[in-house]
Amino acid sequence: MNAEQRLKLEEKVIEMLSTVYDPEIPVNIYQLGLIYKIDIDDDANLDVDMTLTAPSCPMADFIVQDCYDKLRSIEGLKEVKVNLVYEPAWTQDMMSEEAKLELGFL
Repeated sequence: MNAEQRLKLEEKVIEMLSTVYDPEIPVNIYQLGLIYKIDIDDDANLDVDMTLTAPSCPMADFIVQDCYDKLRSIEGLKEVKVNLVYEPAWTQDMMSEEAKLELGFL
């Protein structure tokens, strides 16, 4: 896979992650800053590290499964791994300006 193909796949990954929401927050997980890593290797395998706004989030399983299901639908990816991590701990500073505005933090 060349750099251009990888970039196009990464754009699709970001686009797809931008459709995943925590049901309790009206901003997508990408804008919230919950995605820590997007890695696509030379064989088109995707590895995503993500976190949650709180370790005890009752919707954790739903959100991770929604990410996985949506990412699996991207044509061109072979394997998809979504890893739930808690380090570093998420803070509101990780949100995009757009998310902060939407949630009234600006």
